[in-house]
Amino acid sequence: MSDKSEIKKALAAADGPKMVETAAQLKVAVKQLLNSEVIGIDTEFVRERTWRADLGLVQISDGKRVWLVDPLKTGPLDPLSALFENKNVVKVLHAPSEDLDVLLYTTGAVPNPLFDTQTACAMLGESLQMGYHTTVEWLLGITIDKGETRSNWIKRPLRPAQLHYAALDVCLLPVMYRLLKARLVELGRTVWLAEDCDRILNKALTPADPEMAWKRINGNGRLDGASLAILQSIATWRDDEAERRNLARGFVIKDADLLTIANRKPDSLDALSKLDIWHPNAIKRHGQTLVDIIQRISREDLTAEPLKTLQPEHRKLLSSMQRLVLERSTKLSVEPALLASRRELERLILSPADEPLPERFLGWRKDIITNDLVALKEAHS
Repeated sequence: MSDKSEIKKALAAADGPKMVETAAQLKVAVKQLLNSEVIGIDTEFVRERTWRADLGLVQISDGKRVWLVDPLKTGPLDPLSALFENKNVVKVLHAPSEDLDVLLYTTGAVPNPLFDTQTACAMLGESLQMGYHTTVEWLLGITIDKGETRSNWIKRPLRPAQLHYAALDVCLLPVMYRLLKARLVELGRTVWLAEDCDRILNKALTPADPEMAWKRINGNGRLDGASLAILQSIATWRDDEAERRNLARGFVIKDADLLTIANRKPDSLDALSKLDIWHPNAIKRHGQTLVDIIQRISREDLTAEPLKTLQPEHRKLLSSMQRLVLERSTKLSVEPALLASRRELERLILSPADEPLPERFLGWRKDIITNDLVALKEAHS
């Protein structure tokens, strides 16, 4: 079948997707899809005020048909786990990190083996951040309407335009898989993609550690040891509370307010109220918990070490590493960040010599760039 006929068939499938709205229909769809060699998967969800994304739709296509699974009508999506875990069916997604999170939570599984079309494109010289619609235009020469991008996927009934948009987001993925895989084979980079997709899956399956929540708060490096100890504890509490109540972090307490509390160290409800950063109802509900944390840290004279940052003596090494990465990436015709981003280089520089290399630098990158980066670091020390 030619590329044009495959594309035509896929687009026709998007015009008449199969709606899956009952548990029985879901079981039938899974049974049919288990006979496929390759399927495309996408999700539509809403995540504004909640900790977990609210799943509105799961789209699946074998390139000839499109199934739109409505989780608000089918009930539990557990049957999809058998499809996701079947190693004989390749699952194609584009930039799948958020999709994997919501699918793991709703089905108990992640699509494996995974083929990420965004990463595949990056390994062919395109942008690491290339979106799905841009990818379709670059690879297939097709322009897809983005008009429903910000739709409310939880509100029912879904409009025909929404359903068509959702189907278009998945119907072409099997065609894209075949074309991208052929180019990767030609360049000898299929192993690269397999390794990076496994890393994506492993990350999705690794729960976030609430005790590391403070690291994502901008401004943590400006705190003294006692204030940082407070920030670490109240940021952990905030993540636990947000997950328990299924609220976005900022709807429990904002990052800036956590920093203010850590800096000012209010040791009573009155002192906390005087900061004028929290609604009285929130102080009534949570204030004593935060005050207890602050009092304990003060009583035990606890402090914390800030994150290591590059020092002036590291700047020359970082520049040398960046030049090397640019040289290798130019030779391979890929973005430098595919080999190593600035943040990853900084992490490598700051990692102790007796610790294992950061996982990102292993696998296919090891011979291409890592060994020489390590040699630069050793020569600098």
